[in-house]
Amino acid sequence: MKKYVLLLFFFTSYITSAQDNVPTLSLTFENASMEEVLLTIEEKTSYKLYFVSEWFTNEKLSGSYQDIALDELLSIVLKGTLLNYYISNDGTVVLTKNNIVYDNLPEGFFDNGNTTSTGVIEQEEETAAPVFYNETTTSEVKKIETIRIGREDRNTGRRRFVLTGKLTNTTNGGPAPNIAITIKGKDIGTVTAEDGSYTLELPAGINMIETNSLEFEKILKRVVIYNDGVLDFGVNEAYVGLGEVLIQANVDRNVKEANIGTTKIDVKEIKNIPLVLGERDIFKVAATLPGISSAGEGASGYNVRGGNTDQNLVLLDEGVIYNPAHFFGIFSAINPFTSDEVTIYKGNVPAKFGGRLSSVFDIKTKDANVEKFSGEASIGPVTSNLVLETPIEKGKGGILVGGRSTYSDWILRNLDEEELRKSSASFFDVIVKYNHKLDEKNDISATAYYSKDKFSITSDSLYGYSNRLVALQWNRRFNDKHSGSLNITNSQYQFDIDFDGQTNTNFELGYTITETEAKLNMNYASNERHSIDYGFASKLYNVEPGSIDPKGSASIVTPLSLPEERALESAIYISDLFEVTERLTIEAGLRFSFYAALGAASQNIYADGVPRSDGSIIEVQEFGKNDVIETYGAPEFRASGRYLLGPTLSLKGSFNTNYQYIHRLSSNTTVSPTDTWKLSNINIKPQKATQYALGLFKNFEDNTYELSLEGYYKKVDDILDYKVGAELLLNENLEQDVLQGDGKAYGLELLLKKTKGRLNGWVGYTYARSFVRLDGDFAEERVNNGEFFASNFDKPHDFSVVGNFKLTKRYSFSANFIYQTGRPVTVPVGNFILNDTELVLFSDRNEFRVPDYYRLDISFNIEGNHRIKKLAHSFWNISIYNVLGRNNPYSVFFVTEGGEVKAYQSSIFSIPIPTISYNLKF
Repeated sequence: MKKYVLLLFFFTSYITSAQDNVPTLSLTFENASMEEVLLTIEEKTSYKLYFVSEWFTNEKLSGSYQDIALDELLSIVLKGTLLNYYISNDGTVVLTKNNIVYDNLPEGFFDNGNTTSTGVIEQEEETAAPVFYNETTTSEVKKIETIRIGREDRNTGRRRFVLTGKLTNTTNGGPAPNIAITIKGKDIGTVTAEDGSYTLELPAGINMIETNSLEFEKILKRVVIYNDGVLDFGVNEAYVGLGEVLIQANVDRNVKEANIGTTKIDVKEIKNIPLVLGERDIFKVAATLPGISSAGEGASGYNVRGGNTDQNLVLLDEGVIYNPAHFFGIFSAINPFTSDEVTIYKGNVPAKFGGRLSSVFDIKTKDANVEKFSGEASIGPVTSNLVLETPIEKGKGGILVGGRSTYSDWILRNLDEEELRKSSASFFDVIVKYNHKLDEKNDISATAYYSKDKFSITSDSLYGYSNRLVALQWNRRFNDKHSGSLNITNSQYQFDIDFDGQTNTNFELGYTITETEAKLNMNYASNERHSIDYGFASKLYNVEPGSIDPKGSASIVTPLSLPEERALESAIYISDLFEVTERLTIEAGLRFSFYAALGAASQNIYADGVPRSDGSIIEVQEFGKNDVIETYGAPEFRASGRYLLGPTLSLKGSFNTNYQYIHRLSSNTTVSPTDTWKLSNINIKPQKATQYALGLFKNFEDNTYELSLEGYYKKVDDILDYKVGAELLLNENLEQDVLQGDGKAYGLELLLKKTKGRLNGWVGYTYARSFVRLDGDFAEERVNNGEFFASNFDKPHDFSVVGNFKLTKRYSFSANFIYQTGRPVTVPVGNFILNDTELVLFSDRNEFRVPDYYRLDISFNIEGNHRIKKLAHSFWNISIYNVLGRNNPYSVFFVTEGGEVKAYQSSIFSIPIPTISYNLKF
């Protein structure tokens, strides 16, 4: 008979169903070892104790006990160890490590057990304890290390336990990430995280753990698990001679995902794209993709599928950034060194996002390095960037600090033009993120961000604007199927103007918008075919619409402060990603948004049948603090689907409705830092958009090439626009100067992308039209006779080519070419004299266009050597922006000279701009 059966019989021959008449004793010990305590117990009782001395640590014990039962004393002494005990009626005490001695075996224990080739007696999970294995079968089985985890507890009632640990690279002592850990014969597995940590939920008993990785040698361990525990071990690097190996994840995601109109930007790769003054820019890269464009060079806003710039939701770690640009859009306000993942939704927007009509730019800040100190830096001609990361608690928590600043003033001071020498321009942004892994199911993070711009184009005015954001996030995994995150964010945007001229009209003007939001996002993967997202969100808007104060005692400016505006926007949502068949996948969602404008406030009520003016006000309604002024609410439908026509070809479609309760007010074509935001109220309705999209997606040559063709049609209601001559800043009755109308946009987008090989990049083309109709009941509320006209950002043709050619592993050449139809513009077509005053006659709004835009940029990239062991990795970028010296118009303006109206254009970069920048990563 096997020795484990003999041992079992040896123990059970002394076992009775109860352990009666257990003696009591009095005992005092000070700084005694475990073995000394047990021997003292043996001396003071008639019991004989059996144990293995090697089980004990060097820990010293102290205690004093009077008339304590033997079993109670043993429980106290052995607490915190892996040791159990059994007291028999014949005066024997047996200590066991990990496992316990059972009075009775489960019924049919030997009948259900089957000895495997590895010597394991397999049992049903429900009869997992006690567990035995054969140590004498074969020499191969003996080679497998056996590890016991945890202390068995007969009262636990649990059949599955959590095993955690960390894998370490034995060569350098660092973490061993991305190693697959599986349990042989069971559908259980995981992959180690960046810090080498892992978590497995295992059935009680024997589990054969196996590791698999191309980088590390395979390891097989026999783990006998009795309770929750920790298993850390090292892995050796695998030195195998290989040819070129390319590992890619989700290479066919563009074909198989249900979402349409979704783009992910690889932040690490944008360093090779030549951009102005050597600055990496997420938004500039996005603008080279189909369906995304800007109004012109120097414009900070982006237009997505015919939408206005205020219809884009820009999120940084779930918090809103209202103006993500420095210096009128020449630089991005988002630091690419601290950005980890950028996802752009321009077609089917998931149900968890709301509040904007056109798109979502979802930007995630990367987690800080929790293993070692690291960083990245760059030095360019006008800006510098530095990011540092350091662990706070190794393996669990770390902090990231990043900052950028410009030193462009010295360039302005050295220019020949006197007026430019008097100008100034500066900006900076700072971001701090702390992330901490509390345990295997909980992690938290906190992000703080601040950016500030100041510039003075004329000597008498100083402009400034800033963004501030704080974001807190708690992620929790409840079980293998259920997880969620709680986010609390606070965002603020403000601008100010400091005018100090030669007259007595000096003033200081300011504007602020703040929003605070809480949202809960949950995910439930009910089975392999359903993944359900649900949650809620609620945000509070606080808007200070503007104030102006005289500057200095001599100023004749009259102080004015518009009353604060407040509103509450909330939503609940649910969506289901449903795999109907292997070919058909559908994602359907419903979001119900609710908006309430809040007091304290005054609201004008106008007479029906006449234009809005001071003379048509019939009542002024007063609302107290937190009184509900007006409410809006509606369901928002989100649906998309994918049908596989073949392994590498799919057809996708989507239908979306979105509501937007906040509006940006601007009379400029490009975004200005003095643009203001207006909340919906009694007199201003929210905007609504409905979008349909359909597309074909195809991959070629083992996913080397990606081809997509998407078409869309969008209809928008209640777009906010302005009357001719409207005053949008510091207007107490703004509703009298704005109009609300309809919009429509449609287009076709083509993208061909090469992802592998020495030459990679993409070619994108967009044919897109965008129109607005402002057709009110009265002549002064109509524009272009109430007919549809081209919007300010209507650009029928948009073509871009972005390419990178790797000469060697260290040297590469990059270039991009962009062509766009000129944007619409309203021009004077003549002049006339009325009452001895010369007036200008303008064309219909946006009847003409500025010249077409095109630009070629090139760069040469030099990587540092690729030695594994070195202090830091360096990267040089030498680029020329606008190689052709194209004088692309930034704006067009008109002046009257000698009785004639003459047109002029201004440009931002009308000559080639060479740049050299140095980057360092350590």
